[in-house]
Amino acid sequence: MDGMTANDITHVVDADRAHVWHHLIQHKPFETGEPRIIVEGKGMRVWDQHGKEHLDAVAGGVWTVNVGYGRESIANAVRDQILKMNFFGGTVGTIPGALFAEKLIAKMPGMTRVYYCNSGSEANEKAFKMVRQIAHKRYGGKKTKILYRDRDYHGSTLATMSAGGQDERNAQYGPFAPDFIRVPHCMEYRKHEQDGAPDQNYGEWAAGQIEEVILREGPDTVGALCLEPVTAGGGVITPPEGYWERVQEICEKYDILLHIDEVVCGMGRTGVWFGYQNYGVKPDIVTMAKGVASGYAAISCCVTSEKVFELFKDDASDPMNYFRDISTFGGCTAGPAAALENMRILEDEDLLGNTLTMGARMVDNLQALAEKHRVIGDVRGKGLFCGAELVTDRDTKEPMHEKMVQAVVADCMQQGVIIGATNRSIPSKNNTLCFSPPLIATADDIDEITNAVDGALGRVFA
Repeated sequence: MDGMTANDITHVVDADRAHVWHHLIQHKPFETGEPRIIVEGKGMRVWDQHGKEHLDAVAGGVWTVNVGYGRESIANAVRDQILKMNFFGGTVGTIPGALFAEKLIAKMPGMTRVYYCNSGSEANEKAFKMVRQIAHKRYGGKKTKILYRDRDYHGSTLATMSAGGQDERNAQYGPFAPDFIRVPHCMEYRKHEQDGAPDQNYGEWAAGQIEEVILREGPDTVGALCLEPVTAGGGVITPPEGYWERVQEICEKYDILLHIDEVVCGMGRTGVWFGYQNYGVKPDIVTMAKGVASGYAAISCCVTSEKVFELFKDDASDPMNYFRDISTFGGCTAGPAAALENMRILEDEDLLGNTLTMGARMVDNLQALAEKHRVIGDVRGKGLFCGAELVTDRDTKEPMHEKMVQAVVADCMQQGVIIGATNRSIPSKNNTLCFSPPLIATADDIDEITNAVDGALGRVFA
């Protein structure tokens, strides 16, 4: 807020209230109250229009600012690049585009090609279009169906919502695109809600439910399976043992492309470069966004194997054979310039190693809270991506009402700690507190976050 007077801030608040349409929020309260304005960030902390400091445990509210706020070197990289060459349409190359693609592919054995765009939703749309075009080019118009998983989220466009496993997010936006088929979730904590789920080898069984859907639909009609490596907004659901190995086998058996949505998990969030690398999976398509440049510039990528790329490259006389797609702002050079410096920071500061260490501390802290507060039914996570599911009864696992979960979030906010929670996504099951702090978090930061949750649970459920 340097250089801004109280009158300046008042003007900003008034302008925001009068003209900005915020994301994911009801605006009726702004008729009598102020919208929150975040005016500054440094490291793990942000300050609002009143100068109140907050510890950010959700990396920008939507799991994005992996390397923290105020990174001058990223700002300088973007400035220098856009002064030299800010934009050219993606039919040609740029220096940062080529160099970041090279560096990114080096972290993804088996993948070879990077298609640039500017949001996670758009990256997933590109993948869906590739699958559909392959169906027409190679399978005579068959294998157009795309499978997606209950509770997973892939974006806010109509096509990505067609592949959205969160019914409250989808409500009122249909009808959706055809040939998107849902498969069951793999949430072991709630396996009691799935008919036939076994006590042992649940992961293999859950993956087998995908095979049942494929057989029901017809393997010759299914082109791709799109999954998050760890379900994010659907409740921070870590896959059970044996799940991913069986998924890989199923895709190979039925010639189905495996599309992994790394929009949240990518760029170190789980302690490895990409979430799927925790499980030995070999995908055909990987999409990513948020942490690619830590929010310093807009960028997303749809990355493919050479096998997928080669399907669009031939000498046939048909002029329709290539991937006829463009993303205007995929041609901006600020994104890959920021991404290059973002990746250098991740490497030079060993933030993946820090993520593993601090993630283990967060899980330990949350498990200690679960021993103290019986409303915590389950703690789960991978790296600095953790969840604590709240229930009214541990024996029945009855989900806590969303209003009570949001009361915990609000109490933490009053303490100066910003945490997240599933919110208006899954009917009757928006009951998971979500934690995804920047990967620079220290032990003191983690303790401050979980201490705030401790205090909030004590007050809300007193």
